[in-house]
Amino acid sequence: MASVFACEFEVFGKVQGVYFRRHAEIKAKTLGLRGWCMNTASGTVRGYIEGPRVEVNLMKEWLKTTGSPSSNVQKAVFSTDHEKRDYAFKNFQILPDMHKDDHNKHHHRNQHHHQQTSHREKTKRH
Repeated sequence: MASVFACEFEVFGKVQGVYFRRHAEIKAKTLGLRGWCMNTASGTVRGYIEGPRVEVNLMKEWLKTTGSPSSNVQKAVFSTDHEKRDYAFKNFQILPDMHKDDHNKHHHRNQHHHQQTSHREKTKRH
């Protein structure tokens, strides 16, 4: 099986109320990527993508330069790509909007998910 690469992203600019998440979902599914995206309380779109390196890079370029037809992307930032043994998601989905008080819960959920994935990967190696 080919390696799975993953990264988190955040897109800034006019990216809410312009069907950005829906277009991101369509693009990700077209590329065969998995993960999620959501609106944040600060007006950005955050997300996570995983898949083959070439497709992840194509999605990153799309997030930086294209977006939805009515969007105006100012910048997109990405975490460092990391290689994984397996997928963490079955598909790409739009998650409910994050409110200001949800940020800490979301951050904790991501840390917990990464810990579970790491534990699963360690277990598979033995």
